[in-house]
Amino acid sequence: MANPVVHFEIAGREIGKSREFYSEMFGWNIQVNKNGYGMIDTSSDVGIRGGVMQAPQGVPPYVTFYVGVDDLEKYLERAETLGGKKLMGPMPVGEMGAFAMFMDPDGLVIGLFKENA
Repeated sequence: MANPVVHFEIAGREIGKSREFYSEMFGWNIQVNKNGYGMIDTSSDVGIRGGVMQAPQGVPPYVTFYVGVDDLEKYLERAETLGGKKLMGPMPVGEMGAFAMFMDPDGLVIGLFKENA
């Protein structure tokens, strides 16, 4: 499958309440890393991994997904050619890779992720 969905993200206004809600709702174990990002462990091999985070200042709460790509800039440019808008990135994610985000023509925010080789 070309360009699979590789990660999802939930960004809430009150991160403690968000983590508690999703943990209790679905039985998710949410491990918070040193940057405050909560990685979701469902203890299952089925599905994709995700995270729960504090919505950045000035950004409304959102739910999005990240698509795995081989070239972040290429896909950001493609989104703009197709009527979307680049929002951020590429930005590194530790040793794992880098991400970027764009808005589609309807205003939905979608993430891109390129894994380090």
